[in-house]
Amino acid sequence: MSVARVNVNAILTIYRAEMARMRRTFWQSIATPVITTILYFVVFGGAIGSRIQHVGGVGYGAFIVPGLIMLTLLTQSVSNASIGIYFPIFTKTIYEILAAPLSAIEIVFAYVGAAATKSIILALIILGTATFFAPLHILHPGLMIAFMLLTAITFSLFGFIIGIWAQNFEQLAIIPSLIITPLTFLGGAFYSIDMLPQPWRTLNLLNPVVYLISGFRWSFYGTGEVGVGLSLAFTGVFMAICLALIWWIFKTGYRLKP
Repeated sequence: MSVARVNVNAILTIYRAEMARMRRTFWQSIATPVITTILYFVVFGGAIGSRIQHVGGVGYGAFIVPGLIMLTLLTQSVSNASIGIYFPIFTKTIYEILAAPLSAIEIVFAYVGAAATKSIILALIILGTATFFAPLHILHPGLMIAFMLLTAITFSLFGFIIGIWAQNFEQLAIIPSLIITPLTFLGGAFYSIDMLPQPWRTLNLLNPVVYLISGFRWSFYGTGEVGVGLSLAFTGVFMAICLALIWWIFKTGYRLKP
């Protein structure tokens, strides 16, 4: 029985090309998100933190750190992956990639891997930046890393789907700006949903980002609005849905073949 060989050289070629874009667009890829995060700390941590000393037994400045990191992971993972696959489609070079000796899994692995790597690097930079503004103590570092990896990979897969679906730059930006970011703000990035009155607290549980932020915050402080098991389960289910959609895209050739 023959075993299919993985085209490692081709995967690394695409991966390195995508990572090189991060270096070429330093101000957009690294500097801008970090500066934005610092402004969040100044505005929310300074202005609101002076009025809300603690949330769930955690200082407000430290409380918002997981939410800020998750906001970065979600938006950057989607943006990096969607832009990465959209440009080959836009420039028609996707046909050369599809004609190369690369399987669908290898193509997805290269683009999603690069997007997830960029997002995790940026999240770690923001985590390091946060230590200058708030005292941090990570109770479960292993779980924190697991949440980072799962979230970055899952939403990079989601971004990969968006990049194939989008027919122009406006559609490419609409999901991160009009859906992901608002859901993150409403999902408890800067407050605990336990602070909301009913029925808003119950309605907010329909927001899927709540489970990501809550589980990630639990890895820091051992406290969250929903169970950490439920947070991991949601991430796993969403990843499975994204993988199923990508399988369908390559099977049918949706937006990949003329």
